[in-house]
Amino acid sequence: MTFRFRSADEVISAIGRKLGPSDWLTIDQERINQFAQATGDFQWLHVDPQRAATGPFGKTIAHGFLSLSLTNLFLPDLFMPDNLDWGVNYGLDRVRFPAPVPVGARIRASGELVDAKPIGENGVQTMVRMVIEVEGGDKPGCVADTLQRYAFL
Repeated sequence: MTFRFRSADEVISAIGRKLGPSDWLTIDQERINQFAQATGDFQWLHVDPQRAATGPFGKTIAHGFLSLSLTNLFLPDLFMPDNLDWGVNYGLDRVRFPAPVPVGARIRASGELVDAKPIGENGVQTMVRMVIEVEGGDKPGCVADTLQRYAFL
């Protein structure tokens, strides 16, 4: 269920709230290849299924930064401001890739509202710790402290 909020005070009072999980998303080779094309990262572990079959993971794996980029896809499923004038990604405080995300895996996100601070008259900066779970895995594919800034009407 998406946590919706309408003001800086409302989100600040929710620090510590658990978020999600999102729906599952299957990571297919086409998505991995498109990410490689967009970033110029053609490492064989990601884009060569034949060679990857004999490599350390037994198949291709998603780029770590692909997993990280999907936090932006999942965030609105977890955390959504209403009454918004504008919102931006402000950056990251910490990112880790504890486990590979193999092709064909299903992933989903959950999170926690770690921090929220007022900015300006009607704004807030939030930190959401996003965890990208790999179905059936012991460790997440990505853990990232994402920063967002929102201004309300």
